[in-house]
Amino acid sequence: MASTSLHIHDYPLTLTAFCYVLACAVVLFTDRFALPKRERRKNRPAASLRRTAIDILARLPIIALVFAGFFSISWRPLYAGAGTMSFFIIFTGISRAKYKFIREPLVFSDIALVADVFKYKSIFYANSLNIVFWAAAFLYVFGVSALYMYFEPSILHSRRPLLWIVAMILLADLPWVLLFYGPVNRPVADFVQRLVGKPNVKVSTVRFGTFASVIFHFILWLGRRREKIVAELSGRLIAAVKDLIGHDADNKAPLVIVWQSESFLDMRHCGVDHVRLPTIDRLQKMAAQWGRLATVFEGGYTLRTEFAVLSGLVPDDLHIDASYPYLRASHYTDVVWPTKLKNAGWSTHFMHPYDRTFFLRHKAMPQLGFEKMTMLDEFDHDPARDGPYVSDAALTRKVIEEIETQTEDDKGDFLFVASMANHGPWEPDRVEGMTDPVDIYLDILQQSDRALGELVDHLDTLDRPVWLVFYGDHAPLLKSFADPFPDPRTDYFIVPLATVKRAQQAPTTPRDEVPWKLLEAMLKHANLQKDELQ
Repeated sequence: MASTSLHIHDYPLTLTAFCYVLACAVVLFTDRFALPKRERRKNRPAASLRRTAIDILARLPIIALVFAGFFSISWRPLYAGAGTMSFFIIFTGISRAKYKFIREPLVFSDIALVADVFKYKSIFYANSLNIVFWAAAFLYVFGVSALYMYFEPSILHSRRPLLWIVAMILLADLPWVLLFYGPVNRPVADFVQRLVGKPNVKVSTVRFGTFASVIFHFILWLGRRREKIVAELSGRLIAAVKDLIGHDADNKAPLVIVWQSESFLDMRHCGVDHVRLPTIDRLQKMAAQWGRLATVFEGGYTLRTEFAVLSGLVPDDLHIDASYPYLRASHYTDVVWPTKLKNAGWSTHFMHPYDRTFFLRHKAMPQLGFEKMTMLDEFDHDPARDGPYVSDAALTRKVIEEIETQTEDDKGDFLFVASMANHGPWEPDRVEGMTDPVDIYLDILQQSDRALGELVDHLDTLDRPVWLVFYGDHAPLLKSFADPFPDPRTDYFIVPLATVKRAQQAPTTPRDEVPWKLLEAMLKHANLQKDELQ
């Protein structure tokens, strides 16, 4: 065995080339498993020999750089080949697991969520990432690496070894570093844009595999400049709205409350007849507009629906930012609704009973025009006593406290509330005496409905125009009930309250709506916008 190993290492260049080619073959073969066969067929572009060749060739430099990285720290071809194969296969496995869970492969912005996954394991359903997981991962990475270092001879040249080591490290790492350098990034991003076309994570995963897709989308993200984004949005979608008015001459300043209800879906749409939601039934009768809301993503990624509502921007028009718009919220400051309202003299307040750093909201919300934030640290919440999330009842009390502190002036008030109470997982005994996830979800849904009723009752007593926009951000990730939900649309209501409460019968016909049109629709119903959006 030893003599064979020594013999093949007598031809270092040939062995290194063979290990790279073998790694490429394995990576190209295993990349297909990032998505199930049905999904691959649905997202595969029109096949041609030229397209197939281009897609394969585009992956080879990415594989080469990963191979060079493993080689630079070891100078062992077999180790570099095995490390490269493991690296790509692990990414493919993670992508497949993510798709199985929420029907989306790995996307570049998920890398920004890695720390959050380990910090908030429950909310990501990642409780399996425990000490056993880390022990197994540690043993695999370092144990196998140690075996290669011990048994495989190094092919590092004996003359000027330090020079060779430095040169190899530069070859492996410098291309990654240069991606952050403008004069290099811009032409590379332009080339990748022509290669990838319109960003679509499923199509890119089919064409390039998981890791190459992640890298190409990251390069596109780096290459997107603010001035280009603003120019595109201004030219095609939205101009600054200068005609928002605070109130009519004879009325007091309005209060607009947007309540984004976490994982809210009226389960009666799905044939669950025994759930009781009297407040939802009441809102339907009072609403100026109501119906089903097409969500940006089913079962997760609340921030995507949240940003669509706050910005009024179609997700497809966000280009590469659509997967995680809060990564650079400042690029959209000028066009989002909170900024427009603030510029029109309104006060703007974001309330969310969860960690302020989650989804980078502590940075994003001020950049999106919110003057004030109320987050988890301002709630009296003990998980051991109150459960994993702040209840909607507690959140309602906080909203009412905030409303009571508002002074009578000429400023309109915009309060965006993002709840947490309905979020999964719906584990046994989260509701006393219940073990079935569906029963637990339905019970919490009914608790949220009661809290919403308390809020509506209070808002109705105010001596000012009040508009309530209520909607569910996405369907629950309730796999024991349906996977996927037969109809993932949630529910929304635009309701006039207090001094603008309508005496006439509300519309009885539901209307389908999209998140990015919700606030525009509310403003039109409230007559708070003189002119149409351009």
